[in-house]
Amino acid sequence: MKHWVRPRVGLALSGGAARGVAHVGVLKVLAEHGVPVDCVAGTSAGALVGGAFAAGVPVAEIAEFSRTMRWRDFGRLTFSRLGVQSNARMEEYVRARFPVTRFEELPIPFAAVATDLHTGTAVVLRDKGDLAFAIRASCAVPGWYVPVVDERGRQLVDGGLVANVPTVAARALGADVVIAIDVNAEGAKFLGSSQSAIGVLLQSFLVVQRTATAQQLREADCIIAPSVGHIRWDEMARADELLAAGEQAALEALEQIKALLAPPPTEVEPTWLQRLLRRPAQPRRA
Repeated sequence: MKHWVRPRVGLALSGGAARGVAHVGVLKVLAEHGVPVDCVAGTSAGALVGGAFAAGVPVAEIAEFSRTMRWRDFGRLTFSRLGVQSNARMEEYVRARFPVTRFEELPIPFAAVATDLHTGTAVVLRDKGDLAFAIRASCAVPGWYVPVVDERGRQLVDGGLVANVPTVAARALGADVVIAIDVNAEGAKFLGSSQSAIGVLLQSFLVVQRTATAQQLREADCIIAPSVGHIRWDEMARADELLAAGEQAALEALEQIKALLAPPPTEVEPTWLQRLLRRPAQPRRA
């Protein structure tokens, strides 16, 4: 009989700004119910949460970060023509709280997805290099944060432009089963309305992003979609609600996840009597 090997489980954590806190609630339930996580891919807010988890930060500690973090922890005003703020503070935030900040040192393989602003292609940061820089690049919302320039001179911005739910990146890390957590499944409420120029811009971005996300979700084996459509992208102060929504959505998906990870049914070796009864009857001799 062939020996069964447990499938490798990968998480694909979506972007979603403050809504990304719901990812932490999902992680809490997976940990409590013994669901293994072998690799993680994250985009934007999902990169921040997923990076913390992959670096070995306990889930309870990530939840506490979620309750206390504010936008001022990540950005400061800048005079650049390329954005309103610089998000250099995000690197400082990560370095101060993560036990390791190099990809090579991560206990769980991790990938952060950013976008090359000039080519419009996904840039998957993984395996080696600076984790804090990668997370910052993945979270650089275009137009608001100044693009981040890597050592190759590429201008990197938020990965949500090309892979808001990074299922392909999770699969590339070696995942056999990909669990996607999409915190934007119910749409998004932005600061402002479609009656303003900024509202039209953000709503248009959402429409394009959701079309691409539908394709990305087809690559997932299980989709967890926390019910957070009533919470705006900028409402960090509602962390407890977001954590609870993530927990509830994960609990509802547990049976499906367990089924994906269960070994196939084994064939029981027949007894000597069963083998005898299965033999065809021998014709009588004349």
